[in-house]
Amino acid sequence: QVQLVESGGGLVQAGGSLRLSCVGSGRGFSNVAMGWFRQAPGKEREFVAAISWRGSSTISADSVKGRFTISRDNAKNTVYLQMNSLKPEDTAVYYCAARASVLVVTTGSEYQYWGQGTQVTVSS
Repeated sequence: QVQLVESGGGLVQAGGSLRLSCVGSGRGFSNVAMGWFRQAPGKEREFVAAISWRGSSTISADSVKGRFTISRDNAKNTVYLQMNSLKPEDTAVYYCAARASVLVVTTGSEYQYWGQGTQVTVSS
């Protein structure tokens, strides 16, 4: 079983930055691709970014390209989401997810493990 714990959310003004972290633990937390998703009130969950096990492959949603960067440190079992130039429309609960595969995908149903989420609020 894999456990994921996110941190780093908070309240920030538009144009500001935040870095989210997700620490993984448990049996099976190796050779996993990782992803970040978000869900705003009244909206469906949407893909944000994903990274392969070795970090050699990443993919991001068009809405965050050029502003958000996903990275990982396998020695620390941690994946990061650096968020710059934040906009009010980025306000959401951000979830970390793990997939028992080395390959990246953007579909949430392909991820087996999820964190509890961390709130990001961007004020205008």
